[in-house]
Amino acid sequence: MTLTTWTNAEGLCDFVDASPSPFHVCATASAALLASGFVRVDETQSWPSEPGRYFVVRGGSLIAWSTESVSRTAPFRIVGGHTDSPNLRVKQHPDRVAAGWRIVALEPDGGAWLNSWLDRDLGVSGRLSVRRGAVAEDVLVRVDDPVLRVPQLAIHLSEDRKGVHLDPQRHVDAVWGLGDTPRSFLAYIADRAEVAPDDVLGFELMTHDCAPSRVTGVDSEFVSAPRLDNQGTCYAGMHALLAAADAPGDFVPVLALFDHEEVGSMSERGAFSDLLNSVLERIVLARGGGREEYLRAKAGSLVASGDMAHATHPTQPERHEPLHRIALGGGPVLKVNQNLRYASDSRGEAAFALACAQVGVPLQRYVHRADLPCGSTIGPITASRTGITTVDVGAPQLAMHSAREIMGAADIRMYSDALAAFLSPED
Repeated sequence: MTLTTWTNAEGLCDFVDASPSPFHVCATASAALLASGFVRVDETQSWPSEPGRYFVVRGGSLIAWSTESVSRTAPFRIVGGHTDSPNLRVKQHPDRVAAGWRIVALEPDGGAWLNSWLDRDLGVSGRLSVRRGAVAEDVLVRVDDPVLRVPQLAIHLSEDRKGVHLDPQRHVDAVWGLGDTPRSFLAYIADRAEVAPDDVLGFELMTHDCAPSRVTGVDSEFVSAPRLDNQGTCYAGMHALLAAADAPGDFVPVLALFDHEEVGSMSERGAFSDLLNSVLERIVLARGGGREEYLRAKAGSLVASGDMAHATHPTQPERHEPLHRIALGGGPVLKVNQNLRYASDSRGEAAFALACAQVGVPLQRYVHRADLPCGSTIGPITASRTGITTVDVGAPQLAMHSAREIMGAADIRMYSDALAAFLSPED
């Protein structure tokens, strides 16, 4: 099972550029799933009882699965990931003026590496909730024109000239024009979305770097792009599901992509919500199973929580755990943390190691330095919410949480192949 003809660095670049927000990630993935014979189902409607390929979208989250060749008590193999990435988001009252500049008030989302957002041409994307008679309708909006910029202070005006010290309340607002009177940014966005400003009842708007994703390096060895954390997993996981859906197996392959991981997952569509448990139970119920069959299926299931991993930094290798060097182009990464910032245990580690061996890709093992705080993933959340054994994995990258990140061009295929093998293991 190989995805060489499907997954490559150029394909990842196209996916990322098409998906500036979590809502656009779901739209991009939905289009690919529909083209491959998947059917979208509505949470408020009855689901089909016949085996098939299906997916559901809740806001910026998506879950897809295939039941074409398995029994109603078949356990699940799940690849999880998240659709959101740290960025700068538009405040509810964004219009300001200062020193003859028109300003849009922004605030950081998640652990955005703020200095990386300075002096970049920024577009805007997200979701509007628009009045349609007595109800509201969601409208996706995307402005790729470079309308915003967060300007850097000149070095000559810096207090010490030694670095950038940014106050997230005062220093990340963006300029978008000149003038001493405010101009409505929301009205501008509404016009671009072709809706009346007075009909916009709510919005979730965020900025994105307008520069396109690129394959870079003298030998085209790298992918330079925004949002690789975690759209690298969204892209690889989507193609892994498509491969697993075409392969006979003993498990129901599932792709679960959640919004809001970067801000703690505590939402109606985050990994802390009922979304995954609800979908898994309804997969069993729709095919005639009951509570007993659902619990039996979960007991035999496994989750690979996919998130990007820290490659060893070339100029600061001392920031990494010795004997755990992680290389770009070195293959997928298994992540272990004894304090359960990652969910991996020996059973999950073995399952992913077998998946890598099945498709002949190398496996790297990551441990965070014990004297540095370790980030986390949806892995521990998913394990505790579902009771399913979970292993944390990823693809190596540098500059995590920067406005623009870098990964190995060869890693996306190896990552996809390993996830596909995890979803559909050989006997």
